[in-house]
Formats: sequence, C-alpha cells, structure tokens
Amino acid sequence: MKKELHVLSTGSQPIGTIAKIAGAIHAHIDFIHIREKTWTAKDHVNAIEQMTAKGVPLEKIIVNDRVDVAVAMKTGGVQLAHHSLEVARVRESFPLLKIGCSVHSVEEAVKAQEAGADYFIYGHIFDTASKPDLKPRGVGQLDILCREVKLPVIAIGGIKPGDTAEVLETGVAGIAVMSGVFRAEDPFGAVKMYRDKLGVKEEENATSL
Repeated sequence: MKKELHVLSTGSQPIGTIAKIAGAIHAHIDFIHIREKTWTAKDHVNAIEQMTAKGVPLEKIIVNDRVDVAVAMKTGGVQLAHHSLEVARVRESFPLLKIGCSVHSVEEAVKAQEAGADYFIYGHIFDTASKPDLKPRGVGQLDILCREVKLPVIAIGGIKPGDTAEVLETGVAGIAVMSGVFRAEDPFGAVKMYRDKLGVKEEENATSL
C-alpha cells in the first residue's frame, strides 16, 4: 500500500507564502494541513482560496481544529487536537467528514477510534524544535500504537528523510512533516526526497517556486 506524505504549515508564515509553497508541491504530496492556531475563520478561508487558486485540490486540504471552516469550504477533512470538539460529536454532526485525530498515547487512540475517527497523527517521534522541552516518544512507542489500533497512523515529529525507513518499519500509513518542507530552502526538492524514501516514484512535474 502506498505510504502517505502529509505536510503541515508552520504557524509562523504568511498566507501568501503558504499558498505559494502549497501550489508548488501539491502534486507530489497527499495532504496539506493548515495548522494555524492564531488565525481567524476568515484567515483560513483566505488561505484556502489562495491555495486553490494555485491549483491545490480542495480534497488535499486538511483544516486543523476548525470544523466550521472544513465543512463550509468542503475541504478534504479536519484534524482534531486535544482542545478541539470531541470526535464523537463531530462524527454525529458530519457523518461524511474525514476526521483525523492527533493522539499521544494508545489510550487516546483507542478512544478516538471507538468515537469514529478515520486516522491518527501520532508524535512526536524524534527531537523537534517545535517541542524542545518534551521528550520524543520514539519508534518503539510508535510500533506499539500501530499494533494496538486498526486505523491508519501517520507519524510526525522531527522526521528527516534519512529517518523514514526506520519509521516505516513500524507499520505506519505514512509520515507528516512541517518545517522539513515549509521551512526548507527548496520545498519541492525536500518533498521529492521524502517521496523517494517512501518508495513513491512519480513523474517530474514540478512547479517552480
């Protein structure tokens, strides 16, 4: 089964920059997550409109936390965090919405699975600048999680191209990357490196930044 590559915005870049990078890489990734905790609903809509104007399909855009925006804009789904609406409530209200859930333990994952989530994002796996004071969970805990749940697990947190093979050995459905792509000097080149490590061979159809 093809492994997925999810790319998350960094929370510190302008809308125009996010849209520009998204337009350059979307053909070679599976999902782009808008993960912007300080944005308003209008900011999210503006970003989605700019991204789609750059050719990004709506079905590839995942909105973090903001269920209202995901539903109103008909995006590819929503990613729920610990502070978001409960999975069961969202599933009951929007039965067709794709729901991802960010989890940090087997217990959280099992609960979200029973509540109706479609997949998990689990981390952080390795040291990452975005969580400097928290100990990484490592591939050992990731392996345990993948064995305990039935839903797809996407690993996140400090994953570099060279780490990909080790992460894939746990049985994950894919990986998620934030600064490794959006902060890269060459975002498209970074995506290609991750795709190569994931075993995905695609035709060269890059859009220059």
